[in-house]
Amino acid sequence: MDKDFFVSQVEGSADMLYRVAWSILRSDEDCKDALQEAALKAWEKRGTLRDPRLFRTWMTRILINACYDARRKRRRLVSLEEVQEPSVPPPDPELAIALSKLPDKLRLPLVLVSSEGMTYAEAAKALRLPQSALRGRLARAKTQLRKELDAE
Repeated sequence: MDKDFFVSQVEGSADMLYRVAWSILRSDEDCKDALQEAALKAWEKRGTLRDPRLFRTWMTRILINACYDARRKRRRLVSLEEVQEPSVPPPDPELAIALSKLPDKLRLPLVLVSSEGMTYAEAAKALRLPQSALRGRLARAKTQLRKELDAE
């Protein structure tokens, strides 16, 4: 994989990757740090990617791991005053609030498939899940999201 291909793929996926990071970290600075960590790690490990068509899925998995690492490192409670708004406001604040109430294992599949347009196969691979487990999590996420939206 050459530098031009790598840079074009990362830049082409930047918005999607930021939204995935935001769904985990909820902090603009933490998201930017995780994106940089993921890009650096992906560049270092670029030789392990066997099929360049799977770059987006591969990069998403690296980013998810970087986000979980960042969250583990800062394991602390954050007061509501410290929570930053995303640099790009969500199109529907009510939906964003309801999504934030979902646990990661339900929110991430929903974000990857519904918001980011990944196929079930791509999302399952990025999350290291069988497709059947992904479908189950999507169903539970949609059910829980409906309950959250109806309660508001």
